[in-house]
Amino acid sequence: MNEDEIEGRLREFEVICRRRGLPLTVQRRDILKAVLERDDHPSADQIHDAVKERIPGLSRTTVYRVLDTLVEMGVIRRLHHPGAIARFDGKIHRHHHLICRSCQHVIDIETKSFDTLKLAPSQRHGFEIEDFTVHFVGLCAECRRKMS
Repeated sequence: MNEDEIEGRLREFEVICRRRGLPLTVQRRDILKAVLERDDHPSADQIHDAVKERIPGLSRTTVYRVLDTLVEMGVIRRLHHPGAIARFDGKIHRHHHLICRSCQHVIDIETKSFDTLKLAPSQRHGFEIEDFTVHFVGLCAECRRKMS
């Protein structure tokens, strides 16, 4: 995201906080900004490392708690993928991902062709689908090069 997009998202976040009666803390704002500044789908530890110098004494627990709050508010997403580490995405619109099974690198795919996927009612098992993303798991170019 460019600076204007980030600033716009931060203003939207302020409005959401006011609407919900939530305090707009320095921690929430800086952690959200750190997620929005990255396109590599960072982990909570990576976000902690990015903001700990701006917010002295910031604990990992606080970062995890704030990230959970931001997900609950709908301003970021938690990625569900085969890796054990939770990753976060500042892009909240529908988009899809390539996931490297070796290094766990996540790459966005912006294509509308997957957005229209539909499951037949008999394949939903009574589950009401609210949203979805498509994840492709394979090997990134760097890992393929290392293996050859």
